[in-house]
Amino acid sequence: QVQVVESGGGLVQPGGSLRLSCAASGFTFDSYAMNWYRQAPGKERELVAGIITGGYTEYGDSVKGRFTISSDNAKNTVYLQMNSLKPEDTAVYYCNAKEYGTSRRIWGQGTQVTVSS
Repeated sequence: QVQVVESGGGLVQPGGSLRLSCAASGFTFDSYAMNWYRQAPGKERELVAGIITGGYTEYGDSVKGRFTISSDNAKNTVYLQMNSLKPEDTAVYYCNAKEYGTSRRIWGQGTQVTVSS
């Protein structure tokens, strides 16, 4: 079954950290760019971070210096390490796989991250 499954969300206090995981299965991991998006209530979905084969990464402006995306190709898993979390980071975080050279995308079901004291 072709899918990506997120885990690791939860409630954290401002200034805290969380690590999200995205486990991919059913497709050739190296043929896809892996991305994290998020969507807060009443807002559009936005790109948080992305990583491609070879390790090149990109980040949204609001998370640069605080979040780190990485991948473990042996485990077909992508991670998002989130540090110095702020209340405005509260959102549902989605993992997305984008096939190189096509418009094919695979979305996960999302994991809720809530930053609150």
